[in-house]
Amino acid sequence: MKIAIIGRSESLYLVTKHLIECGFEIVVIVTAKEAPEYNIKSEDFKSLAVAHNISFVHTAKIETAFHFIHDTGANIGISINYPGIIPLKVTDLFKHGILNVHGGDLPMYRGNACQAWALLNSESKIGLCVHKMIGGELDNGDIIARDYISVSKDTKINQVLDWMALRTPELVVNALKKIIDDPDYILEVQSNDPSKALRCYPRRPEDGRICWSKSATDILLLINASNRPYAGAFCQYEKEKIVIWDAEEVEDSERFCAVPGQVTKIGDGFLEVACGTGKLRVLSIEKNDQIMKPNAMIRSIRKRLS
Repeated sequence: MKIAIIGRSESLYLVTKHLIECGFEIVVIVTAKEAPEYNIKSEDFKSLAVAHNISFVHTAKIETAFHFIHDTGANIGISINYPGIIPLKVTDLFKHGILNVHGGDLPMYRGNACQAWALLNSESKIGLCVHKMIGGELDNGDIIARDYISVSKDTKINQVLDWMALRTPELVVNALKKIIDDPDYILEVQSNDPSKALRCYPRRPEDGRICWSKSATDILLLINASNRPYAGAFCQYEKEKIVIWDAEEVEDSERFCAVPGQVTKIGDGFLEVACGTGKLRVLSIEKNDQIMKPNAMIRSIRKRLS
């Protein structure tokens, strides 16, 4: 089986290395410029291709590589995070289609920033799927392999992404073995019922702005969903931007009156802030590119975050 690697990200890089180590034949790598949060760059894919005598294409428009891919004789593709929907003309190049790896519990959580949206929606688990791509469609097609990670309000998105990066290579190998044994293998036919699908749209750095009038739970979810490798959840203190990297809900029975954003307690390594409902304990912040404990910056309960 001749494999084409299509896409970007650390997960795809690890998948590619794992397939090589397992003896699979990779004949071409098609990649594009990396997203800002990616640790693995397009040059890393190029170096991997050169080291293993694999054809290499760098393009954000896969149609331009149509004839190049055709000439490699690839009969199955593995895709993760390619920038753009791959058209039917390209998927039809492959005898066994393209297997797309998607970090969402399909048919729920199709689209972009699915892990962040799942955390924001207080899901108890987040899915990781390998499915057969349908050309010209978004995250549709029969599911070949699936796994889950359990999450809670305290789960940070980097924990989810790290799990996916580690789990994806084996999940892809399992899917390939299923197809080698039975080209018609399907774990689950993905539903086309629109009521069973959830489309997620991209998130931007400014979406991490904290609104202190929301509940402590909602703000904590935002902090964790916006965490590294992304830009972080942020607010202002005396007209300066503050990024909050680590926090937890305050579990106490105090009845209180406070304007949301009011500092209610300062302790060793933390401060507590009133929210629309409940209070949040802030444990780590960033100001002017410097990571610090919040009590090093705020020393009075007369202060407020906005």
